Amino acid sequence: MSSNEKDMVEELRIQWKRLWRERVDDKLKAEGMANADYCDLYVEKGTVIHATRDYKAVSFKEILEQHQILNPERYIPPNPFIGGWNKFIKNNLSNQKRYKTRRATLYLEEPKEKQQPKKGGRGWLHK
Repeated sequence: MSSNEKDMVEELRIQWKRLWRERVDDKLKAEGMANADYCDLYVEKGTVIHATRDYKAVSFKEILEQHQILNPERYIPPNPFIGGWNKFIKNNLSNQKRYKTRRATLYLEEPKEKQQPKKGGRGWLHK
């Protein structure tokens, strides 16, 4: 992993974020279009980058492959449906049974003595 490659990926990532942040949303056609030229991302002004039907969206991984970055998966976080740290924690760590310690099982809380309710249990009625 060379520093030159890292710098290039960071520059592409900045442009990628700017592309999605500054896009023009067409509510009538339900699509998002680029509002400027992004030469490094191979996107021209007016190119549809997001649509609701029958459209293959622009992906950051394909852009990295076009720039001939070796192993582009290491720069892209995994899809949450495929997995990642949160899914690992949810599936493996949070479902573990917690064994009570010996000290916790020996401790029993003393039952509290109930007090007489105010106003005979009717609450604070002012009548």
